[in-house]
Amino acid sequence: MLVVLDQVSKYFLTTITNTGAAFGILKGYNILLLIINLIALIICIFFYIKDKKLKLPLTFLIAGILGNLIDRIFFGYVRDFINLKFWPVFNLADSYNVIGVIILIVIIWKE
Repeated sequence: MLVVLDQVSKYFLTTITNTGAAFGILKGYNILLLIINLIALIICIFFYIKDKKLKLPLTFLIAGILGNLIDRIFFGYVRDFINLKFWPVFNLADSYNVIGVIILIVIIWKE
C-alpha cells in the first residue's frame, strides 16, 4: 500500500526529476544506483523474514526502496515533489526510508 501511495503521489505531484541519489549525489549513475537498490532490497527482505522485531522499520525501508526503484527502472530517474525550500526536494519513498532508518536505530539502541 505504501508503494502504491508513493507512485500515485508521484504521478499527480511530480515537480522535478533526480538521476542521482540523496542530495543529488551520483547523478547519471542509474545502473550503479539500481544495483545498490537491489542489494539493499534483498538485504531488507532477508532480515524482514528472519527477525520479527524488525518488521515495522523494514516495511518502511522496503516500500521506500521499491518506490524509487520502480522510478529508476521505468523512467531512468526518481520523481520528487515535496519541496520544503530549506531541504532538497524529495518524495514519499524517501520519507519512508528515513522513517524506517529512525525506527531501526531506536530498536537497535534499545537493545
